[in-house]
Amino acid sequence: MKLKISSIFLLVAVVSLSAFTTIKPVTYTVDAAKSTITWIGKKVTGSHNGTISLKSGTLIFDGKKLVDGGFIIDMNSIKDADGSAKLEGHLKADDFFGVAKFPAAQFVITKVTGSGANVTVMGDLTIKGITKPLSFPATLTVNADGTVSALAGKILVDRTKYDIRYGSKSFFDSIGDKAIDDNFEIGVKLVAKK
Repeated sequence: MKLKISSIFLLVAVVSLSAFTTIKPVTYTVDAAKSTITWIGKKVTGSHNGTISLKSGTLIFDGKKLVDGGFIIDMNSIKDADGSAKLEGHLKADDFFGVAKFPAAQFVITKVTGSGANVTVMGDLTIKGITKPLSFPATLTVNADGTVSALAGKILVDRTKYDIRYGSKSFFDSIGDKAIDDNFEIGVKLVAKK
């Protein structure tokens, strides 16, 4: 009888201790050289596209679930795919991103819903010192080399929310065929390692 009671107490003690043991979240550091951000801006008469570089970032996982993180974008690195120095200069000017005053943009994760590979990421995007909420679908992958990848192929950003009004029909009625869409699109691929 004493053996059974001792066994029960031992079992209760183990269960009690395991209830207070938590898995510590793991931080993965984004490898800026292996990560990419692409952009597309559309207008009535066509579109432009290019790339922009990451400065840094983290992805924090609790087990297999993404729970936190974010990344910083180097706004001075805006490149036009056609190599137009004029367009790149205009995008960096105060009409658009004002990179002399605001050299970085930032996204901070506030919540992640869904499970497994397909999730919805919610967070705060800061451009030109203005922070607005943004959400988008993303795909998470654990790679064979132990790194993780986060891919969001089509994130729509309303530039007018960040005081970027140049060429917007929302603010200039008579702009006609020189109008530039209020929304621009970015694609983000983050590769991160422990």
